[in-house]
Amino acid sequence: MSDTTAFPDPTYRDTVLAPLFEGVKTHYAEHMGALNRAHLVMLAETGILPRADAARIARALRDIDTETDIAALSYTGAHEDYFFLVEAELRRRIGDPGGALHTARSRNDMDHTLFRMALRTRGEALAGAVHDLTAALIAKAQAEAETLVVAYTHGQPAQPTTFGHYLGAAIEVLLRDAARLDAALDGLEFCPMGAAAITTSGFPVDRGRVADLLGFEGPQINSYGCIASVDYITGLYSAIKLVFLHLGRVIQDMQFWSAFEVGQLHVPDSFVQISSIMPQKRNPVPIEHLRHLASVTVGRCDTMVGTMHNTPFTDMNDSEGEVQQAGYAAFESGGRVLALLTALLPACSIDDARVRRNIDAGCITITELADTLVRNEGLSFRQAHEIAAATARAVIARGVALGDGHAAFAEAFADCTGRAPSLGAGEYAIAVAPETFIVRRDRPGGPALAALLPALTACTETLAGLRARRTARRNRHRAAAGRLDVAFAQLVET
Repeated sequence: MSDTTAFPDPTYRDTVLAPLFEGVKTHYAEHMGALNRAHLVMLAETGILPRADAARIARALRDIDTETDIAALSYTGAHEDYFFLVEAELRRRIGDPGGALHTARSRNDMDHTLFRMALRTRGEALAGAVHDLTAALIAKAQAEAETLVVAYTHGQPAQPTTFGHYLGAAIEVLLRDAARLDAALDGLEFCPMGAAAITTSGFPVDRGRVADLLGFEGPQINSYGCIASVDYITGLYSAIKLVFLHLGRVIQDMQFWSAFEVGQLHVPDSFVQISSIMPQKRNPVPIEHLRHLASVTVGRCDTMVGTMHNTPFTDMNDSEGEVQQAGYAAFESGGRVLALLTALLPACSIDDARVRRNIDAGCITITELADTLVRNEGLSFRQAHEIAAATARAVIARGVALGDGHAAFAEAFADCTGRAPSLGAGEYAIAVAPETFIVRRDRPGGPALAALLPALTACTETLAGLRARRTARRNRHRAAAGRLDVAFAQLVET
């Protein structure tokens, strides 16, 4: 039976406090050290603490950081959490002044600052991986700008396009997702420190100084919101979710395109596993791993957003320790997706022979025949469409390729118009050739080189802008770490 007279109850200790302690060791100890140093520097600079007392605390913090093997610590229950363990060690070393470090702050503003620091580290790494994937896809799209593929709608062969054009569409979505992720990362760049429990402090704290030393763009203004708002969590995980939801659709196409019956996407041997019993089978199982890992990542993001649903607009554990730690799994699985897809998709190739067979079998250039009849024969589109449809039915019934179907076309044309077409066999063959289909679609957004290459150049420029923003944030974080080291060292030497 649990001892109900002393804190912590053994069951509470083992099920809640000990796991939280392990999480802090893993995810937050480094950030807590920086936060302690920044807060102490501010207390000394504002005169809230006498500089001599602050210097004693600084030297003790330095020694604790140097002498403590954080990974070897285990939770004993002697102190409620890692925060209180550090404070107790300060007081053991320098007496009651060690408790002065907590002046004008609370675990509330500390926790949300630590969470943001941990999230921005992971978020910047994930954004970098998204940028790397985007760059790899742009390079692949440029290399495959003239490579024919069959485009599908409703699961059926629809029209010819190029692999570069298909990838260009995926790239534009990925760039929009990257922009949403970038905006969410910007949302992490405001510091809750100084909000204290929820209403700031009666001490003359310099919130801007702490934010600067920790690499934030500035303090988050409303102190209630510093503690109660969770949009930095919901916004970030929503942005992450969309990356993998949308990539999952491309991954699903890769599965379909590489199927034996379609066969237009060839996965290289280095990414293929052979059946243990059926030696003829080439199983592109990395695509399956990509699909389920992307789905797992989406689910982990949904868990984070869903956990915040219908929670009170105040300080609450629903948005803190264990919840935050659970969310980091999304970065792990998402990072694996990005790394694998960056390696796999550029290594794949298009089977031109299979593509051309599928183009012929599906008569998917027939739309251009209708368009040609409108331009060359002066027909309405509807009449031209009827002739094209009749031509497709006839060549399929006769088992001939569309390019060899001029006779069937001439019959359909005469039946519909009462006259012979002016389009000869050679002109007809050109009209239904997939290369003609592509080159004539040169309007903005089309697959023709004249349209596609400028679009890919614009994508490259957009990516460069996102990378520059990420670099600026990372430079600010690194510069702040340098300023903190200098300010803290000066305090130690006082």
